[in-house]
Amino acid sequence: MPYEQWGPLSGLVGTWEGAEGLDISFHNDKGKIAETEYREKTTFKPFGPVDSGKQVLYGLDYRTAAWKATEDNPFHTEVGYWLWDGGDHELMRCFMVPRGSTVIAGGTVEPDATTFVLEADLGSTTYGILSNKYLDAFARTTRYDVTVTIEGESFRYDETTTVEHSKSADLILHTDRNTLRRISLEA
Repeated sequence: MPYEQWGPLSGLVGTWEGAEGLDISFHNDKGKIAETEYREKTTFKPFGPVDSGKQVLYGLDYRTAAWKATEDNPFHTEVGYWLWDGGDHELMRCFMVPRGSTVIAGGTVEPDATTFVLEADLGSTTYGILSNKYLDAFARTTRYDVTVTIEGESFRYDETTTVEHSKSADLILHTDRNTLRRISLEA
């Protein structure tokens, strides 16, 4: 395995595309929950080691963009890092979206895992969520979780962002899922 030090992240290196995306979220223009089908491109570029005292991290610098059907401009982008601490079997996903939200999700994962779950909660000082003032007042993210399964040249994810929205008396479960296929080992 060429990226053995990256543990469960080793199978994600490269460029991926998928056109089976489904976003279920609150649509402000419609005032209700609606579905959006999307296509997506994600790149994972390996780096490391990063030494931080006794902790040694190997990571993937990643960028993703998602487009509705045939639109040219993405409706969602994000940048961040996936990090692996092999000493503690800690896997983390750190990312920011251009609405002004930042998430550090994490979990304990075995080095050879091909399926894993990462979680973050509002108020946590380790696996947590931060938002800008507007989002905190009107669409506060309180929880995030993602399940990832890597199967050779494809991977899939299913993620849920729990939101307290000012236009809904109930919590909103914003879900996204897609299956992507590797198109290149280069990022």
